[in-house]
Amino acid sequence: MKAEVLAFFDRVRPAIDACLDTLLPAESASPEQIHRAMRYSIFAGGKRLRPALCVAGYSIFQNDPAPILPIASAIEMVHTYSLIHDDLPAMDNDDFRRGKPSSHKQFGEATAILAGDALLTLAFEVMSTCRGFDNKALLRATGELARCLGTRNGMIAGQVLDLEAEGRSREQSDVEAIHSAKTGALLSTSVWIGGFLGGASEAECRLILDYGRRIGLAFQIVDDMLDETSTITALGKTAGLDRKHRKATYPSILGLDESRRMVRELTQQARVCVKPLGDRGATLIEIAGYLETRGR
Repeated sequence: MKAEVLAFFDRVRPAIDACLDTLLPAESASPEQIHRAMRYSIFAGGKRLRPALCVAGYSIFQNDPAPILPIASAIEMVHTYSLIHDDLPAMDNDDFRRGKPSSHKQFGEATAILAGDALLTLAFEVMSTCRGFDNKALLRATGELARCLGTRNGMIAGQVLDLEAEGRSREQSDVEAIHSAKTGALLSTSVWIGGFLGGASEAECRLILDYGRRIGLAFQIVDDMLDETSTITALGKTAGLDRKHRKATYPSILGLDESRRMVRELTQQARVCVKPLGDRGATLIEIAGYLETRGR
């Protein structure tokens, strides 16, 4: 099963990278510094999980993934913007990302902030001008992407809650609220957008969204565990920062064993969510299993 998921990522990643290359301004385009910074972070590596989930959701209902690639690429731009800003000294203050110096270490804080802003702006330009989809459906998908990044249970809300929780006593419900918003919202919306634009019914969209919410939370719990147990070489970013900053994480509240149990439970729930899709949902089931064992 793992080999099949890796093969799926290996098919999708080059297609996403090629699409991103055409969508981003060239490094030589003026002003060169900001375009170099945008491309530096976009092409720093990574599995392209969020765009791959978008493609996987779309591929449940459509055979040719080409029309969804610009949308999936816009999602990767949004994700990369969030990473650039996450690493800033005012946020998580991490000097490394994907094994390379963070954007602010490479280009300075001002350019890093602007590079994140530019990627976010370009993402919505791409979404709003994408061809091949009904305008009403595209408008709804664009609105959902904006919502999942915002202050109402979206990424920014999660980041605020995360910062506010540093150094304080937390309950499990607090950690779940942080993770569901900061990480889970974009993950679940990515796969939902793919399914929705692929032609899923409202009932099928609900199944896909419920799946995404569960793997999104499981993904972040695994991330928390890896921060406790892994190294900078394996992670590609500084290990142990969660403990140093006294972050609200599942391992800090429940311990590693209970955190692993929760990941297993959430992964099984995700599988159940998409079981009604039959064979069409096989890739989503395989991705859930792969994410459960990430880092092992």
